[in-house]
Amino acid sequence: MKIALINENSQAGKNQLIFDTLKKVVEPKGHQVFNYGMYTAEDKIQLTYVQNGILAAILLNSGAADYVITGCGTGEGAMLALNSFPGVICGHVVDPSDAFMFSQINDGNAIAIPFAKGFGWGAELNLEYIFEKLFQGESGQGYPKERVVPEQRNKKILDEVRKVAFKDLVTILKGIDQELVKGAISGEKFKEYFYANCKCNKIKEFVESVLGK
Repeated sequence: MKIALINENSQAGKNQLIFDTLKKVVEPKGHQVFNYGMYTAEDKIQLTYVQNGILAAILLNSGAADYVITGCGTGEGAMLALNSFPGVICGHVVDPSDAFMFSQINDGNAIAIPFAKGFGWGAELNLEYIFEKLFQGESGQGYPKERVVPEQRNKKILDEVRKVAFKDLVTILKGIDQELVKGAISGEKFKEYFYANCKCNKIKEFVESVLGK
C-alpha cells in the first residue's frame, strides 16, 4: 500500500515526528510512505487544510496513493475538506479505538488527526498506536462481529450514494480557483512522487496542464 502524509501550515512543524512514527509502524508491514509535506512551517509552499483536501483527492483518485494520513489543529477542517471530494472517505481519528473502528466499520481511505488539540505529553505514543490499529489487518471486516453483515451492507450503500452525489474529479478541479489547486500540488516532492505512481491518465493530464510536465 502507498500511504501519503500531508500536513497543512499550522501543524507543519510536527511533520517529521508524524512521518517517522508512521514509517516505524507501516514499513515493517510492507507499506510505503510518501511525505508530501509541508515539511516545516517555513516551507515556500504553504498548504491550508482546504488544499489538503484537493491534494488528497488527486492522489487517491489517480492511484498515486492508496491511503492518506492528514490533519490540522483539530482535525475537523481537514476531514471536511477531504470528504468534499469523490473517491475519498476520511475519518476523524483521535485515538487508537477510533482508528480501529473507522478501519473496520467504515473502510475509508484517509484519516484526519488533531495535531494541536490534545497533542501533548505522550502524543507520539498515541500516534504510534493509532497507526498500529489503523493498519491492523484487512479493513472493512466489521466490528463487533454481530454487526458485520449490516455494516458491510451500509458501506456498499454509502459508496453507491456517493457515486451519484459527486461529479467527476477533473470536472470539479477545473471549477475550483486554479491558483488554489496549483498551490495544493506545488510541493517540493509532488512531481517526483505523483508522476512515478499515478495510474490515471486523465488526472495526470490535468496536473500537467496546471504544473507542466
